[in-house]
Amino acid sequence: MNILRIAAFSEGNQGGNPAGVVILDTLPGEQIMQKTAAEVGFSETVFTAKTGDGWRTRYFAPSFEVPFCGHATIALGAALALQEGDGIFPLILNQSRITVEGHHQNGKISAALQSPPTWHKAATKEMTEDALNLFGLTYADLNPDIPPAFIHGGADHFCLSLQSRDALKTMHYDFEKGRALMRKHGWVTILLNYAETKQLFHTRNPFAAGGVYEDAATGAATAAFAGYLRDLNWPHGGVIEIIQGEDMGMLSRLRAEISPEKGSSIRISGAAHIME
Repeated sequence: MNILRIAAFSEGNQGGNPAGVVILDTLPGEQIMQKTAAEVGFSETVFTAKTGDGWRTRYFAPSFEVPFCGHATIALGAALALQEGDGIFPLILNQSRITVEGHHQNGKISAALQSPPTWHKAATKEMTEDALNLFGLTYADLNPDIPPAFIHGGADHFCLSLQSRDALKTMHYDFEKGRALMRKHGWVTILLNYAETKQLFHTRNPFAAGGVYEDAATGAATAAFAGYLRDLNWPHGGVIEIIQGEDMGMLSRLRAEISPEKGSSIRISGAAHIME
């Protein structure tokens, strides 16, 4: 099995979030894909195979299958552009159909995905206090303009918006408690964020549920967050930029283009590079 290792949302040949990419004639059984993802050890490995009307695609974290992964989709778009040439590739996921667009020019690779539909629900008091306790935060640490919420953009996440960059920078939590909490509430990740401006955000994404302390770049959570900002009538001007992974030493940049229609797909784009 040929496994490509591609960093998505990178800065040139630095940073980004590594993903495994496996392009096959037919998808193997779930146990084989799960075992391969655990061996690769990245937060996600994506498996895809050409079908009559697109590419059947599945995503596996080291410990379980996830319905959608943004950074692995960007990595897949880069891989398909290298193999098939530049283009837009229809992807058939377990629960939805999306597209990824890949480009390879002058040694630079980039990709853009159209996410599944987005939606959100207000956080319950229990959810909010569970998350605050996990990170040692209080209500005073929260940004009142972006209330805690259960957000979705192909996968389920919890959004916790902070008042200060320092609170984000010093994020820490107990891994096993985080894993139990995420599984209790059904969150794939917890998205902590800080708004530097109305269009520039810094984010961090604990992913204990999938066996990873923190993701360096999270396209699915970014899509869900962008959709949530649209629902809040946040003055995003049609696009937001996300800086993630900086506090891990793995600087990543994500761009989210936000259409005005509530619940509609979010376009997430970024650069990628092949890892040695």
